[in-house]
Amino acid sequence: MRIVAGALGGRTLVVPTQGTRPTSDRVREAIFSRLAHLDVLDGTRVLDLYAGSGALGLEAASRGAQHVTLVDSARVAVDAARKNVAALGLAAVVSVTAGPVERYTAALAAAPPLSGALDLVFLDPPYDLSDDDLSGVLADLAAPGVLAPGAVVVVERSARSAEPAWPAGLEPFGDKTYGETRVHYAEPIEPA
Repeated sequence: MRIVAGALGGRTLVVPTQGTRPTSDRVREAIFSRLAHLDVLDGTRVLDLYAGSGALGLEAASRGAQHVTLVDSARVAVDAARKNVAALGLAAVVSVTAGPVERYTAALAAAPPLSGALDLVFLDPPYDLSDDDLSGVLADLAAPGVLAPGAVVVVERSARSAEPAWPAGLEPFGDKTYGETRVHYAEPIEPA
């Protein structure tokens, strides 16, 4: 696995030996091509949930993100993400948080970040994560003050999974299937 493009393009990543399903280079390139078209990469605050090796968040850092937070609860994933951050020299830009995503997003919803709302959020949960658990995380992200106006939420799921149940405050604006993977895009809206 490698960083696809940007300042660190071509650099290899450590991948956990078990318990994760890394996003392929092809899917990451497609996601970042769309994000570049939407002009949401340079100078952004990024949250990578269920981060695994951190490939999505690290790709965002390589392409100009201002700050990236990687969150995962699996020890092997957190260790791999920390090794990648160190090897790529990104400690000033990327932080790694060990713990359940649900606890992290609940804390965000209760007290939105003082340092600025998020511009880009990746969710690449295990395919067996329940729809209810995913809905809870998305509802936390839709809480006032968590997402900046014009933010983008990217959810990666199995192509066989139903579309996420988008909470009030998040509206889908597209999806694309790549083999066994479907990528969904949503943006914050003012509740009616």
